[in-house]
Amino acid sequence: MRRVLLAALTLMISNALHAGTLTDDLKLLAHERIYFGHQSVGKNVLDGLQELSVAAGVPLRIAQLPRAADLDGPGVGHLFVPENGDPLRKLAEFKRALGTGSQADIALVKFCYVDIDAHTDMRALFDEYRQTIDELRKANPRTTFVHVTLPLTTVQTGPKAWVKRLLGRAPYGTVENVKREQYNALLRRTYTGREPIFDLARLESIAADGTQASVEWDGVVAPAMAAAYTDDGGHLNHAGRLRAAKEFVATIAAARRPQQFQDSAATAVRFSR
Repeated sequence: MRRVLLAALTLMISNALHAGTLTDDLKLLAHERIYFGHQSVGKNVLDGLQELSVAAGVPLRIAQLPRAADLDGPGVGHLFVPENGDPLRKLAEFKRALGTGSQADIALVKFCYVDIDAHTDMRALFDEYRQTIDELRKANPRTTFVHVTLPLTTVQTGPKAWVKRLLGRAPYGTVENVKREQYNALLRRTYTGREPIFDLARLESIAADGTQASVEWDGVVAPAMAAAYTDDGGHLNHAGRLRAAKEFVATIAAARRPQQFQDSAATAVRFSR
């Protein structure tokens, strides 16, 4: 019950922080230069963004570009950072693609759920991420960096999952989501109230009615993906794409409105205490 209440409060606060209308936020994005490194879930978000843009009648350029320097005007340039299963290579490739002295207003890079397994050292991965972003920030002083939480998956169910638990083994999505939450907790603790966060994991785990999907392993409870947002356990379906795209838009719009971000940051810090 306490987790459900906390999830509902988190959703309410998120909605309050992003006070602008969706159309207003899309109009703001249409005049920004955004560079986004990602893989398939990121493409799901961009597909949702394209759909929102068309529905609102706000033209928004979205183009696959190998380098941020190729973003010669407003719009969303994006890169499929190679390769899944190798998050350190993704960081290196994003660093190369963004370069030095970029004219991007916003930059962000997202890991994929398949980058994490039961053996991933989450502290080491986050430290590498933070160091990479610090270096990029110094090399690109005009760019605002938005941090992205690791996406989640649903948890394996059915007879096979039951047998695994009976044998003391973790069904797929159990240990992995616990590990993802370790990384996400480090990211939130480091940047909440200081720099913008696109909290993809949070929105994936909270269903439309405010209930939170979760998993428990070895006494640790962690968020999991709500089944309503995926058809295959990891990628975003139509409902999930639209939900993530709206949050993407709102997060970037708030980051580009200094007063709105400061108010959002202050509220987030108070709520986290």
